Amino acid sequence: MPASSQIPPSFRATMADVARAAGVSPSTVDRVLNARVPVRSDTADRIHAAAQTLGYHPVGVIRARLQEVRPKRTLGFLLQQRSSAFYSGLADALTTATQASTQMQGRAVVRFLDDLAPQAVCAQLTQLAQSCDALALVAADHPHIHAAIAQLRAQGKPVFALVSDLDAPERAGYAGLDNRRVGRTAAGFIIRQAAQPGQIGIFVGSHRYQCQELCEMSFRSYVREHAPGFEVLEPVVTLESDHYAQEATRDLLQRYPDLVGVYVGGGGIDGVLQALRDHVDRQPGVPLVAVAHDLTPTTREALVGGYLQAVLSHPLPLLAERLVHAMAGPVSSAQQIVVPMDIHTPESV
Repeated sequence: MPASSQIPPSFRATMADVARAAGVSPSTVDRVLNARVPVRSDTADRIHAAAQTLGYHPVGVIRARLQEVRPKRTLGFLLQQRSSAFYSGLADALTTATQASTQMQGRAVVRFLDDLAPQAVCAQLTQLAQSCDALALVAADHPHIHAAIAQLRAQGKPVFALVSDLDAPERAGYAGLDNRRVGRTAAGFIIRQAAQPGQIGIFVGSHRYQCQELCEMSFRSYVREHAPGFEVLEPVVTLESDHYAQEATRDLLQRYPDLVGVYVGGGGIDGVLQALRDHVDRQPGVPLVAVAHDLTPTTREALVGGYLQAVLSHPLPLLAERLVHAMAGPVSSAQQIVVPMDIHTPESV
């Protein structure tokens, strides 16, 4: 199939061109266009892709025909605090991916958690499941949540772990980053850019989030293996709170005035950044290498301002697309949907 950039401007695709590119007969393309006789979904998808690539004029009609025969499916997403720019962006990406799915007539239902206690998460998950065919959630690892996932799986409602994996045997899968790689990458940035060996502060939202636990472990492993002259301090727990994170960061900087690096592997990033700004502004000559997660307006501003040296981020559209694809179809065994991280530096934003 020719790439769209190789198609001459004067080229006007015909039904025969689309059929040739899709490897089907013109009559099969006609069947999709006019909904005469059902066509296998994978064949219809190939025809739609070919029509889109060739710029075939009735491609919108083909897309509409595909949607007409797709099953209706409601996907539920249970995310963390609504005030978080990261989760707001993730919600938008999941909604867009659900609506754009060619596997189904999809509807996304997104709920945000104000109370992160396991019992509250279970209650919200169970309530959301009443109107959804499949679900995904971001949650701390806890036996109560495992039990809720098992109950929903028994009811035919698969539940995926999103962003942070869960030890629940009955979960339908995990969608997110390779957090071991994330932690080691963060350590590598700080070790290479630090002016000299010294102490490194590390922040986590909670020890019960597997993603944060893996990031911290892998960060320490990298330092132990490659830079034994550095010391990684005991983690500061932010409880996913910007206010607490800001106070904890100020306290850390006071207790360790020669700190050479900071890794923010959990929530509370806005509070950490405010404390770092205050610190750097008061002591502009003191080098401090800081790495955080996920590109948001706040972390982008911190990169540009020089308060962060790197941001390791989830590629939200790709993550949402692959997760929705898995949720739209039948789930027989646990799926690992691991997406590559995006790396942002002051020069790349």
